[in-house]
Amino acid sequence: MKVRLLSIGKDRSGLYEPAVQEYASRLAHYTRFELLELPEAGGKKGKAPDAKAAEAEAILSRRKPQDLIVALDERGKLLDSVEFSRYVGRAQDGAKDLLLVIGGDEGLDERVRQSADLVLSLSKMTLPHRLARVVLVEQLYRAFTILKGEPYHK
Repeated sequence: MKVRLLSIGKDRSGLYEPAVQEYASRLAHYTRFELLELPEAGGKKGKAPDAKAAEAEAILSRRKPQDLIVALDERGKLLDSVEFSRYVGRAQDGAKDLLLVIGGDEGLDERVRQSADLVLSLSKMTLPHRLARVVLVEQLYRAFTILKGEPYHK
């Protein structure tokens, strides 16, 4: 199984990247993991109206036939850690790869949400997309430890 985390934009502050890299290195013990960063379309604030559509095209062009797309969206389904680990386990058992997608400041285009196999929310609260990336990578690590029966998850 391969897990790819695709996100729009970069962590310019440098606050979150060390945590992402820490969990990414831990994930290497369980799966092939890859971080993909795509540039924001249309620059920074005040993006052109078609910027989200351009980002959607870039995201969807990365989908491979064996991928299950998990799109993060605040209106998505809330899963606890055990439920998420079961989803990851079913993907692994079905010889599927995961393509996890985090949008930029403006969120995801509707086409990405509709193409997703799962639209997932990490919280009822709105999170900065860079922080969501840390939470998601940690939850992936937690999911694999749950699947292996390891003591990280209590």
